[in-house]
Amino acid sequence: MREYLFMALISAAVTYLLVPLVRRFAIRIGAMPEVRERDVHTTPTPRLGGLAMYGGLVVGLLVASRLTHTGEALAESDANAVTALIVAGGLITLTGFLDDWWGMDAFIKLGGQVAAAGVLVFFDLRLLYIPLPQSWGGSTSLDNALSTIITILIVVVTINAVNFVDGLDGLAAGIVCIAAMATWAYSIFLAQSMSVGNITTTAAIAAVLIGTCLGFLPHNFHPAKIFMGDTGAMLIGLVLASSIVTVTPLDPAAIEDMNKVPVLLPLMLPAAVLVLPLIDLITAVVRRTSQGLSPFAPDRGHLHHRLLDIGHSHRRSVLIMYAWAFLFAFGMVLMSREGVPVLMFLVVIVLALAVLVLMAAPRWRGKGGAHSASRGSQPDDDGPPTGPMPPILPDTQVRGQMPPADGPSAERATAEGNPVIPAFPSRS
Repeated sequence: MREYLFMALISAAVTYLLVPLVRRFAIRIGAMPEVRERDVHTTPTPRLGGLAMYGGLVVGLLVASRLTHTGEALAESDANAVTALIVAGGLITLTGFLDDWWGMDAFIKLGGQVAAAGVLVFFDLRLLYIPLPQSWGGSTSLDNALSTIITILIVVVTINAVNFVDGLDGLAAGIVCIAAMATWAYSIFLAQSMSVGNITTTAAIAAVLIGTCLGFLPHNFHPAKIFMGDTGAMLIGLVLASSIVTVTPLDPAAIEDMNKVPVLLPLMLPAAVLVLPLIDLITAVVRRTSQGLSPFAPDRGHLHHRLLDIGHSHRRSVLIMYAWAFLFAFGMVLMSREGVPVLMFLVVIVLALAVLVLMAAPRWRGKGGAHSASRGSQPDDDGPPTGPMPPILPDTQVRGQMPPADGPSAERATAEGNPVIPAFPSRS
């Protein structure tokens, strides 16, 4: 336990200290584009925060490989997880950096994601077989080609799910941190029940990811000083996918007595920790394709946009999504620990949906369901205002609203003879 805590603290400290340097670098090279119509921030903010996250990730992984227990387990693992994540993480970070700085075609960016996933497969960080109950035919072994395809698919989907949900200050980093915590807790639970090298690998990857996200959040929570950009969103999506791949291929016989539905848990947990980003990803793809747009076409219809549109503040919207992700992910982990019938899984799903609906519903503030004025009487401590930018009038229309320059004399006098400064001074 102390080793996991140590590597998480190292990753958090390095990430936290690197962010100010990265921020100055981003401002210097101009990686802080103008505010777009779909953005919820109102001032240009530097991106490239993912560079600091990559630094924290690399240092955390190198430290983990030097620790006694974790280093031995990583060395004995079939997959070279440390090298795989450093190389694949560097490739996806470079792809995100170029996209945040210059902009990149969606399909070129997708090619970078596939290449990074291919690096993981090259270093044997892949899905070897899918555990299934005996009534479903037992575990399914994957040949080399099928293992490669499924692993790349999992990695690419996870990367884009995290990237799609990165729309509010601190949202992506917080949700991925919660998902990594749930994955870490589940892997520790399994490690206490059996000796499996992959589980220690999963716990190490999750611990470093937790530290990386926690080190970045103080700079990114609303009002954000820097954004992680695609550089960071794709990076933490890649690392989260790696932890999911390593925790899934378990021998069902080894966990048969842990729960009434033990074999399904390695498959259900990844879905549970990613349920919020996946829902946002699926709904976005369906929404865009139904309108005849590309699945990668940006819009303002994500879950976090809808929370803002119905009246929630920036911070409240983020905390609502935190709560929902936490309830679903850790509810699944708790059930795997205690042993429950299948019906309880449905109960958790219903409770999670109820929390989302109740907390996401518009807050009734006064009679008739209108927003009360009490909130307006109190200062908003949520930082700078968010929401769509007010319309900017053309210069010709602004001039039309000003008094004519050749009108009456702008200088007048009061009864006492003191000059009056006009509100609209005439132009020279």
